Amino acid sequence: MFHRAPGAATIRAVTDPEDDDSIDPASPFPDPVEIPIEESIDLHLFRPSEIGDVIEGYLEAAIERRFREVRLIHGRGRGVQRNRVQRLLARHPGVERFADAPGDRGGWGATIAWLRLPDDPQTS
Repeated sequence: MFHRAPGAATIRAVTDPEDDDSIDPASPFPDPVEIPIEESIDLHLFRPSEIGDVIEGYLEAAIERRFREVRLIHGRGRGVQRNRVQRLLARHPGVERFADAPGDRGGWGATIAWLRLPDDPQTS
């Protein structure tokens, strides 16, 4: 589970204390992890089951910081993660449009999303 405090420049990964399955006793990182909000995020760092929450929190934080464009790095592989990322982007109200990144920014191993910013006539 991921939480972001309003105005925060990070997403905080938080284990749900109600869900015993979410606690990994072998984890070397039992405490929440702060993830900085930058113009890109590398999704390789997360379990596939976390990707939806990570993307949601990241997009909300990026919009709050008024980023017009972000890059989500999902890797090339067979395209499973790419398809999942792009389905999530297609449903997110804060995403104006998205496309595979140009070759010098990751090609089809990354997706660029252009964001709608509140109170911005260019993106509203």
